[in-house]
Amino acid sequence: MKNILNRIKTFIKPAKKKNWEDASLILAANSIINSHLWRETPDFSQPKWIQDKEFSVYSQFGDDGIIQWLIYFLKLPKKFGSFIEFGVGDFFESNTHFLQINNRWRGFVMDGDKNNIKNVRQSPIYWRYELNAKHEFITKENIQTLLKKSMFKKIELLHIDLDGNDYWIIKALDLEIFKPDILILEYNAILGLERKITVPYSENFYRMNAHYSGKYFGASLSALNHEAEAKGYYFIGCNSAGNNAYFLANKYTSIIPKKDLYHGYQLSNFREARNEKGELIYSNHKEESETIKGMSVINIISGKQEIF
Repeated sequence: MKNILNRIKTFIKPAKKKNWEDASLILAANSIINSHLWRETPDFSQPKWIQDKEFSVYSQFGDDGIIQWLIYFLKLPKKFGSFIEFGVGDFFESNTHFLQINNRWRGFVMDGDKNNIKNVRQSPIYWRYELNAKHEFITKENIQTLLKKSMFKKIELLHIDLDGNDYWIIKALDLEIFKPDILILEYNAILGLERKITVPYSENFYRMNAHYSGKYFGASLSALNHEAEAKGYYFIGCNSAGNNAYFLANKYTSIIPKKDLYHGYQLSNFREARNEKGELIYSNHKEESETIKGMSVINIISGKQEIF
């Protein structure tokens, strides 16, 4: 059965053209979703059990599979749930694209690039599904006002992927308004795990302007975890790429246990750092970390500026 499942997964690859509803990918993904092997309850004592549920249809990494499994296991709505995601790009390669077309969840997405939102609105799924896309540059000052535009009273999933002020936006959020069951937060793995740190807040933060490498952004996993716990959420693990961390509302602790940060933390496994000419340099995790040594960070506990 496991070999069959692996063969099915090989068919799930990004489309060469932007096919927003690729029937073959959807069929292959549902073969996994409906398989007994994939639906098995994992050994929660394993440090990175969540990664065994990964597969990708439209997500950049394996998050499509993780999200689908959590929906199944937590008995969230198979159809017509609701999600909010910000920092979606043009929504094609996003963590909620498959969720929308496979499960017909209602969605509200935002991105700071006007062309990205234009592409979403011009895509065929924009009229075929209940999706609201807004061009907004999100700040800690405007986030609550922007979220009211969703018109949602309850959502099952919230994903924040801003490559910048993520910690400050999360801190400013009143999650009690929507009470999401699943919270997905992008963390910057090269900031390590020991320190609860984030980049300083800047209303117009853009990571390629902040540092040529593009790796000076966001917050450490421990900083995000600190804020998530303060808002009633607990950590269950990271994807295998080492960029997205998963949290659940505290009401689920008896169903899926909390994972210790030190066991669930995942180093980044992708190479996107650039040199001063803007060229990809394919550096590893340690080399990327060295690139931003000496940059300023904020300790979220003391509130003081430190040096990375």
